[in-house]
Amino acid sequence: MKEKKDKNQKDLIVKKEKRRKSGTGKWLRQTSLTVLLILIIIVICIGINLAIENANITDIDVTKDKVYSLSEKSQDIARSLDEDIEIMLINMGESEEDFVKKYNSLNDRIKIEVIDDLASRTDLTDTYGITADTSVIIVKNGDREKILSSSDLYTYDYSTYQTKDTTEEAITNAIISVTTDEKPVIYNLTGHNKYDSDYIYFFSQDLENEAYEFNDLDLLTTGSVPDDCSVLMITTLEEDITEVERDEILDYINKGGKIILFSDPNATGKDMPNFQDVLDEYGVTISEGVMLEQDSDRMLYGSPSAILVTVSSYTSVTKETDMNMNACFMTSGKIDIADSEELEELGVEAETLATTGENSFYRTDYSIEDSDMTDADEELGYATVGALLKKTVDDDKTSELIVYANNMFITNLTITSSQGYSYVLDYYNNEDLAMNSIAYLSDRDNMITIRKDVEVSTYTVTEQQNIIILSIIFAIPVLIVIIGIIIWQYRRRKK
Repeated sequence: MKEKKDKNQKDLIVKKEKRRKSGTGKWLRQTSLTVLLILIIIVICIGINLAIENANITDIDVTKDKVYSLSEKSQDIARSLDEDIEIMLINMGESEEDFVKKYNSLNDRIKIEVIDDLASRTDLTDTYGITADTSVIIVKNGDREKILSSSDLYTYDYSTYQTKDTTEEAITNAIISVTTDEKPVIYNLTGHNKYDSDYIYFFSQDLENEAYEFNDLDLLTTGSVPDDCSVLMITTLEEDITEVERDEILDYINKGGKIILFSDPNATGKDMPNFQDVLDEYGVTISEGVMLEQDSDRMLYGSPSAILVTVSSYTSVTKETDMNMNACFMTSGKIDIADSEELEELGVEAETLATTGENSFYRTDYSIEDSDMTDADEELGYATVGALLKKTVDDDKTSELIVYANNMFITNLTITSSQGYSYVLDYYNNEDLAMNSIAYLSDRDNMITIRKDVEVSTYTVTEQQNIIILSIIFAIPVLIVIIGIIIWQYRRRKK
């Protein structure tokens, strides 16, 4: 009996040992299969990602304002191109790269080149004077090209305090610029101006960058406004124009000419009857006094004469911008427009483009040094400082005048502050307003203006919050894995 019992015990030990070895082998086999399966899944995921990336599949844009999609205008322009366009992205971000690729997906004549290292591209550094950390987009068509900096891809809506994405506008307009054979010609009237051409140099460069041709015009030399004039630009006059110049401008108006006037107030009170004859065609007058602001939120810090004017988004000039704009007018006058009966007699329709704030007031006595409103001042509020006048010449012709009671806002005069200095043209939406006005008068419907909301917010976490975030990202998944192993071991031993 004892021998039989010992034999049974030995058999039991042998069976347990076989079971243990068998379990160990089974566990190793299962683990190996699991690892192999994970590796296969990883390889498949990598393969799918590479295939999708090479296929250049367009992302699905579910944002309300279609921030990551091309508008129909841009799509039409891209598809219609029959010339080879090269777009080089130098040190730009992945979002810009992805966006530009949308143009290539519509037309393979648009070639994309991404350059992240300029060390081997001395041709670019020598040609464009850029450095290793420069971020630009270069759009080329043969010898014609346009360079876009990072600042050209965004603007700011000071009424909603939101960044506006202008990437599509900048790139599409750049494509138009390098493929346009006939450029609208802007003539700048010279000879009697307060500011010489140097003061509007940056603005003239902006126009040339948007495929306009910009020329100075001396009517006493040319004898007439050239036939190719798309828009006649007039800036603040220091003295009156001659009768000859007046008559030539009136003749230009009667031909359906387009004029844009940037005029500071006539602070000296000089009589300018010849120039007023031109303005009388549209029923407008520029004031001699200046507008001042009492609301600190509607002026540059401590400067009641540097006022923020509101530009409505519902005007003929701004309706394509999809944003309300604020411009900064410095020592601005106001515009007086004739009553409705007189405008009707003149065949003129008036549209207000820009106004001052409700707490602004009007001052004609420049000897008053007090920045607050005095009894000698006139309280106005919502004074008109920008207007569009459409004059019907005959059944086939309409002349248009855009007038702003300020000239300084388009100049490259500098203002110094605690943060350094900046140009007046760069304040708020000054550049946007001026460029949109020129585009409207020159009938550039193909020059698109698309500003999309991009809510940009930054958040700096505390050390404790950082620990919590890292715990959520790393510790919790590890904890879940450990719990899973413990449960598996428990269930295995229970069997």
